[in-house]
Amino acid sequence: MAEREHRSLFGEILDWMLAPLLVIWPISVALTWLVAQGIAGRPYDRELGEMARNLGLQVAAAQAPEGRRSRYALAPEAAALLRADEADTVFYQVLGLRGEFLSGDRQLPVPEAEAPIVPWVLHFRDDEVSGENVRVAYLWVAPEGMAGSTQTMLVQVAETLGKRSRLASEIIKGVILPQFVILPLAVLLVWMALARGIAPLNDLQRRIRSRESSDLSPIDERRIPDEVAPLVRAINDLLGRLDQSISAQKHFLADAAHQLKTPLAGLRTQAELAQREIDEGRSSPAELKRSLKQIALSSQRAAHMVNQLLAMARAEDQEHAQRRSDVNLSGLAVETVRDFVPRALDKHIDLGFEGPDASQSALRVHGHPLLIRELIRNLVDNALLYTPAGGTVTVRVVEDPFGQVVVLQVEDSGPGIPESEREKVFQPFYRALGTDVDGSGLGLAIVREIAQAHEVEITLDDTRSLRPGQSTEDGQGPGARFTMRFGARPRAEGRSAEGDAGLEP
Repeated sequence: MAEREHRSLFGEILDWMLAPLLVIWPISVALTWLVAQGIAGRPYDRELGEMARNLGLQVAAAQAPEGRRSRYALAPEAAALLRADEADTVFYQVLGLRGEFLSGDRQLPVPEAEAPIVPWVLHFRDDEVSGENVRVAYLWVAPEGMAGSTQTMLVQVAETLGKRSRLASEIIKGVILPQFVILPLAVLLVWMALARGIAPLNDLQRRIRSRESSDLSPIDERRIPDEVAPLVRAINDLLGRLDQSISAQKHFLADAAHQLKTPLAGLRTQAELAQREIDEGRSSPAELKRSLKQIALSSQRAAHMVNQLLAMARAEDQEHAQRRSDVNLSGLAVETVRDFVPRALDKHIDLGFEGPDASQSALRVHGHPLLIRELIRNLVDNALLYTPAGGTVTVRVVEDPFGQVVVLQVEDSGPGIPESEREKVFQPFYRALGTDVDGSGLGLAIVREIAQAHEVEITLDDTRSLRPGQSTEDGQGPGARFTMRFGARPRAEGRSAEGDAGLEP
């Protein structure tokens, strides 16, 4: 997959601000041209209209009933006035009462018929004469003395568009040319404004880059723009959680080092003692056997501690925890109980399982088989550690097909856990006071990590209350019960190989 192209916030804002300008500018030029055409045409329309009206007055007077004639000759002064324009060519035309040609230019087109015709009302149109575009002013006139008659004469005056085009061009130049200066200046001002607006982000970037890798203190929110404040708050929240995580890891490593130091120191001490006794010739088979036994015990404690640390790391690995499948919880519990039977027999503890047969279990738990197995192992291991000889440890699986829930319980008849310490026992390396049990202090911490990864809540309570006069030293203490409720789904036809493999007795 190709790498995603890096995008500049500065460039994107600049693009979105300048792109509309570049699109609007040609539209502005077109609109300005249309407006300029209208502005340039108005004064010349007024002048052309006056010429047509004056010509109409002369024609009306010349065509009075007593002086009506079939031809009309324009007065020399009026003709000179019409032909005085050097920039444009002026045309005129006079048509009689019956539409016959009386005077002027024959090539001037006649307007389309309009109804009704109103005398002395001035009209304008755009037309073409001999291939040239012209502007035409025309009106119908009634000869003097025929005010009530419906017969009218047509008078038209037209001129080419040279002056109008030149005036429109001057207007366009006056409007557009300054825009060629204003547009680059606007781009420069926008660039400077954006650079100034983004300066706080550059300052924030420099402050973050200048930090030491160990500095996880919150970023100062007083010198940042409001738009970036939510992002900085999110970063500060992440830094706070990261600081807590690193502090917890440092504390965990320090405790782990301290816990490993004890068995390793005992291992070294016993080895040095055995070597000294051999060197001095005072060693006997019994003393060497005792030293070797202590060495084996210390190495066993160290190995157990390392295994627990590895299990803890595996439980905290989110990527590893996401590899899930359908798990037969009843089968995993049976297998785990079977593994601990020899140890329970050595301690004279009644270890048992209550629940459906693995092959007949109707519900499956969606989770990581290895982690769930580790959870059950640590709970059983913890119960066997704290249950005295003659006590009982029970692993129980209860299925509720209607509620789609599988309940896992591990309970013992040990001394129990005081209510004030039930939350603390899930902390790494914490041990309840008054117990001389030799353990790593990580078992229940691993259980909590795995339960949280599977979104399962752990409930811890007593198995029963003490009777009056009964102590926790007679093997019949209040005990502890760990309960977890797993969301489940019906068993599929093709069972998961990981969840069911090796579970048959």
